[in-house]
Amino acid sequence: MKRGLMLGAAALCVFVVIAVIMLKVMPSPLKESDYMVIGSVATLVSLGVVFLVLVSTTMKSSDIFFKKRRK
Repeated sequence: MKRGLMLGAAALCVFVVIAVIMLKVMPSPLKESDYMVIGSVATLVSLGVVFLVLVSTTMKSSDIFFKKRRK
């Protein structure tokens, strides 16, 4: 339970940081589509971070995505 909350909080922090950075980088007259792009990119990056953290901590085997079949 605690691990899930920590992971969620980390994903939220990454989302906020990426969104703020993109708001500063984008040119000043922002349209509605610009906000949608900022939110989409921030979501993509935060989900990528969650995926990488889960893969690196939970699954310690060398072949994460492939399982060998029994004969």
